[in-house]
Amino acid sequence: MNKLTTLIVDDEPLARKGLAVRLQDFNCIDVIAQCATGKDAIEKIEQLSPNLVFLDIQMPGLSGFDVVRHLIANDVAMPIIVFVTAFDHYAVQAFDIHALDYLLKPVDLERLGKTIERIEGYVKQQQANQHKQRLIEVVTKVTGHDSAAIMEQLESNKPVSTNSYSDVLAIKDIGETTLVPTQEIIWIDAAGDYMCVHTDAQTHILRKTMKELEQMLDPKIFIRTHRSAMVNKRFIDKFGNQVNGEYYLILTNGKELKVSRSYKDRVKQAVLS
Repeated sequence: MNKLTTLIVDDEPLARKGLAVRLQDFNCIDVIAQCATGKDAIEKIEQLSPNLVFLDIQMPGLSGFDVVRHLIANDVAMPIIVFVTAFDHYAVQAFDIHALDYLLKPVDLERLGKTIERIEGYVKQQQANQHKQRLIEVVTKVTGHDSAAIMEQLESNKPVSTNSYSDVLAIKDIGETTLVPTQEIIWIDAAGDYMCVHTDAQTHILRKTMKELEQMLDPKIFIRTHRSAMVNKRFIDKFGNQVNGEYYLILTNGKELKVSRSYKDRVKQAVLS
């Protein structure tokens, strides 16, 4: 995660300095400016577009709440807001106008650490949602399906159905989804409840069945070599049999794959076609 560009807004110089010093303990924070008034804060937010603002509530002139209301009313890109206050009764109102968190003065380092953790989690979730949206846009173009339907399929961990064979495999892993072009897949084999999708660059782990993959991948390109394996015929270099009668494939990367007797005729026909 990139550093969060941060603005500190407080009419008390010592309060600004104290918070800035404490924020130096957090590598993810980059304090780019400090403001003493609400008016100055609005100007700096519009000018610098910070990711995060620590905003004092009680200030002469425009309060912290006034600053947020101005940003909303003028459709300014809203940074993450953490209100800073000496009065606990402001907390509910703070959350009501889009604050991610609030801190009581004097700011406690441990409490600040929890706030930063919360902010990092929020930013990562935002990034995951943005990544998911980009994925949906790509899959929509590939499949021609409605984006809402694709979202429902992804949320329920169902394969995205298509009218034609997929050009990509969407592989989900810890909140991220990687689009793997099928033309880059060399072979796939089963490992328990998971599929190992091998490309030249790396091996991806996918929770699907071999039957589901067969329905998604073009059978003119991907052929079963075994009950628990299939191969991209474009990467087949040799097909042969050993003295003991067992059949095998040699791939272009040197990998040797066993071909079971029940699949050998189909493999041989696919290789020769």
